Amino acid sequence: MTELGNRLKEAREAKDYSLDDLQRITKIQKRYLIGIEEGNYDAMPGKFYVRAFIKQYCEAVGLPPEVIFEEHKEEIPKTYEDEIPVSLSRVQSRKSVSESSTKVFDFLPKLLIALFVIGALVALWVFWQGRVGDKAPEANPSENQSQVDVDENQSAEGEKPEKETPDKKQTDEDNPSDDQKADEDEAKPEQSLESVNSSGYKTTYELKNADEFKLQLSAKGDTWVGVYNTDDEALFEGLLKKDNKKDFDLSGEKQAYLIIGNASNTDISVNGQQLEYKISATDVVRQDIIIHYEPQTNP
Repeated sequence: MTELGNRLKEAREAKDYSLDDLQRITKIQKRYLIGIEEGNYDAMPGKFYVRAFIKQYCEAVGLPPEVIFEEHKEEIPKTYEDEIPVSLSRVQSRKSVSESSTKVFDFLPKLLIALFVIGALVALWVFWQGRVGDKAPEANPSENQSQVDVDENQSAEGEKPEKETPDKKQTDEDNPSDDQKADEDEAKPEQSLESVNSSGYKTTYELKNADEFKLQLSAKGDTWVGVYNTDDEALFEGLLKKDNKKDFDLSGEKQAYLIIGNASNTDISVNGQQLEYKISATDVVRQDIIIHYEPQTNP
C-alpha cells in the first residue's frame, strides 16, 4: 500500500465510512476504490480516470484534492502522455488536407475546359433546333376544321358525366387545415429540459412536458459512464469507446443519475434533445448529471 493509499484509507476510517459507504457516496465502483487505496492503478479505465477518482475520493472524506495532488504528485499518474497521440494525429490530418487541396487545384483547369466545351455544344444544339422549327410547315386549315367537327359531334352525341366530387365538409374533416394543425401544435406545450441547480461537479435538470423519457449517451472518445435509476440501481457501468452509443428508456422512472467520467467526450440526448452542460466540460472533467422527470399530464 502506498503512502497516498494509507492517507486516504485513514481519512475514510476517520469518517467511519466502509468501502460500500464510499461507493454509494461517490458512485465509484468498489474495486476502483480498493485499487486507489492499494496503489494498484492497472485496474482503472485509464490514467485520466485515476486522477478523477482520487479527486472524488478526497472530496468524499474531507481532504483538499489540490493539496493531495501536490504532496503526492510522484505517486499519481500524469495525463499528458495520453495527449501525445492526439497531437500527432492532428499534424497528420493537416498534412493530408494540404495534399488533397493541391490535387483539387490541379484538377480545376481541366474541369473548366470541359464545362466550356459542353456549354458550346448545348448552345449549338439550341440554335439548330430554332432553325428547324422556323422551317416547319404550317398545319392544314382543313385538317383543323375536321378535328373541330369531330369534337362537336362527340359533344352532341352525349357529354361524359362529371366526376363525382367528395363531400367538401367530409373532406375538410378528414384533412384538417393548416390553421387547425397550427392550433393543435400551439395547444401542446413543448418539451422543457432546464438546469435548476449546479454545484461543484453536480448539475440537476428537470424534464417537463414530455410523454416519455428516453436517454441516449454518445461517445466522441473513450469515456467511463454510469447510469442509475430512481432506486439507485445500476442500469449500466462501464467504458464507452469512441462512436459507441447507449440507449435507455426511463419513462417509468422519476429520476436518472448519470456519472460522466469524461464530459468533453460524452454527448447526452433526452428524447432527441441535446443536453447542454451547465458546467464547462473542459473545466470539470467528471460530472454527475441528475435528471428529474415529470410526465406530461393530458388536460
